[in-house]
Amino acid sequence: MSEMILEMRNITKEFPGVKALDDVNLKIKKGEIHALCGENGAGKSTLMKVLSGVYPYGSYSGDIYFKGEECQFKDIKQSEELGIVIIHQELALIPYLSIAENIFLGNEQERNGVIDWNSTIIKTRELLDKVGLHESPNTLVTNIGVGKQQLVEIAKALSKEVSLLILDEPTASLNEDDSENLLNLLLEFKKQGMTAIIISHKLNEISKVADSITILRDGKTIETLDMKKDQITEDRIIKGMVGRDLTHRYPERKPKIGDKILEIKNWNVYHPLHQDRKVIDDVNLHIRKGEIVGIAGLMGAGRTELAMSVFGKSYGKKITGQIFMKNREVKMDDVSQAIDQGLAYVSEDRKGNGLILMEDIKKNITLASLNKLSNKSVINESKEILAAESYRKKLRIKTPSIFQKAGNLSGGNQQKIVLSKWIMSEPDVLILDEPTRGIDVGAKYEIYTIIDELAKEGKGILMISSELPEILGMCDRVYVMCEGRITGEVSRKEATQENLMKYMTQSKVRG
Repeated sequence: MSEMILEMRNITKEFPGVKALDDVNLKIKKGEIHALCGENGAGKSTLMKVLSGVYPYGSYSGDIYFKGEECQFKDIKQSEELGIVIIHQELALIPYLSIAENIFLGNEQERNGVIDWNSTIIKTRELLDKVGLHESPNTLVTNIGVGKQQLVEIAKALSKEVSLLILDEPTASLNEDDSENLLNLLLEFKKQGMTAIIISHKLNEISKVADSITILRDGKTIETLDMKKDQITEDRIIKGMVGRDLTHRYPERKPKIGDKILEIKNWNVYHPLHQDRKVIDDVNLHIRKGEIVGIAGLMGAGRTELAMSVFGKSYGKKITGQIFMKNREVKMDDVSQAIDQGLAYVSEDRKGNGLILMEDIKKNITLASLNKLSNKSVINESKEILAAESYRKKLRIKTPSIFQKAGNLSGGNQQKIVLSKWIMSEPDVLILDEPTRGIDVGAKYEIYTIIDELAKEGKGILMISSELPEILGMCDRVYVMCEGRITGEVSRKEATQENLMKYMTQSKVRG
């Protein structure tokens, strides 16, 4: 396994005002799983976009050798023709096309200029068998979960006769079971001789599957570690990523918990399209001032649906139940009402629902609070700039200017913009849905610190997370959901991964 399948030499890539990659070197052995680690903004995704032709030859300096031949890819199609296939963090499937149509989109099976549907279906079944997905090729992608969609993406890559598979945060949106299945699939591909590069912030997953690890920091190669030869621990990787020891993963909680600030009673929600399907079933919960309350559950348990339905009925139909803020019943029939009543919701999908990526940081931060910055519907630009600049400093958003487009920032800094937006609206309660998804360990600690500071200010925090260590490390109390119901309520002292998993897999309410 000593033969090098890929060498990237002295790769430098610049954007206006930013050097994203600075003389980076990467070597990948044939048949290995090679992990690429680094903080958000370290240059991992940029390096892979250079490799795959997303950033074409001429837009960077340096050399790429694949299977011993120098490559100068003009576009992604050229790299795919050689068997280099990248699966991006944001899945690129079309929801209302079938699995078969998605797999062969742009690579249609045709005969005499006409799509051969029989061949398409047969080959799709073969590919689905390889990835262990038991679905009909005719199933619409919109009707399968995120974990299965990730497998469709891998099947699509296999249809292109892949020899180097690049996966950018492949488990970021998956629950523990789906993540485990995906990692096992990668190990199976490795046995078959496939080479893979995996970008991930989940160090336990990297430790499980990787043969070697290259660490990037600030656009530079720090070191490459051999998992068999080197003494590698998570702390060693973290130190390489952030440039310092990270002794605590979570801030020390010294909560001062006060009176009830939010209470939800007998909350029921039906699916927006299938209105005979109950998604949230008789949920009751409460949050106190200064308290961080977690919601744990497997994917599909109804956590996001609950949060969105409470936040101005952003999700669902035939919603019934009561909401109390500070012991007073309130109406939240739309998002505007929810904000006025002191509620904020940080979406799990920051790029789709949390930010306007093409707008600058300033506009994104002030978006939910324009009434505070305007007079007779005219925005005071000076106030807007001062407010945005204040939150940039307060939350330590790494950017040369608040006029930078939000889409140009790393995931951790984008998340800080979303938090800034909702903190500026001065809520009493913040609902945080997967607040650290796709964020590196250094940026995670900064987000945790912000959450802890908000709780110290007397805010109520409702925190949804698929990472059980995060729930255990941050929350004062935890509700567990399964199939749309609350199946358990656990204090911080009682909370263990085993205890939470027990409630996450039982559909009947504890009693």
